[in-house]
Amino acid sequence: MAKLVLIRHGQSEWNLANKFTGWIDVDLSEKGVEQAKEAGKALKEHGIEFDYAYTSVLKRAIKTLHYALEECDQLWIPETKTWRLNERHYGALQGLNKKATAEKYGDEQVHIWRRSYDVLPPLLKATDEGSALHDRRYANLDPRTVPGGENLKVTLERVIPLWQDEIAPKLLDGKNVIIAAHGNSLRALSKYIENISDEDIMNLEMATGQPVVYDFDDKLNVLSKEKY
Repeated sequence: MAKLVLIRHGQSEWNLANKFTGWIDVDLSEKGVEQAKEAGKALKEHGIEFDYAYTSVLKRAIKTLHYALEECDQLWIPETKTWRLNERHYGALQGLNKKATAEKYGDEQVHIWRRSYDVLPPLLKATDEGSALHDRRYANLDPRTVPGGENLKVTLERVIPLWQDEIAPKLLDGKNVIIAAHGNSLRALSKYIENISDEDIMNLEMATGQPVVYDFDDKLNVLSKEKY
């Protein structure tokens, strides 16, 4: 029986400031660091031994993974960083205060941008200063792959190849995997794993710094799901 552990990064500085973050590379807040460490302590308490680790290329997720693994004495395990686990790209909303944006566009519109499955946010153009095309960590990607904004549907489409090509084969081989990533990339992955409907996924919350643990059988059917 293989285990998959998902951890949404601890509180970030922009979570604290109530800003849309997306692909902007902001750090953890002090509280976020403590949340990541507490996640690691919970994993150690439950005695889970990992074989592989995955995270995004954004430091709030990377640091969460490292703090958690350090607390459970497993900082040494093989680790993969990939853009496919990045947070959903919030397009032109990135950097804006959520409350101020709701006052400008209305609560309902902002809720749709944040939670709907297939509605895109206002998009960034490739020429915009904030475009990820100007960030060298994405220099090896086809420029057509780098988004100007994403919804959860698009986020899921970029997460699935990582699941199919790397994570699922490891779980089928009986290996335990830990993923530290972001609210929406993990919601997308959970949707796929649990076959959650497009409507119901809007209600799924991923708490910061709380490990979610899946047990799988040898055909990758979910046997159990726990939160530590």
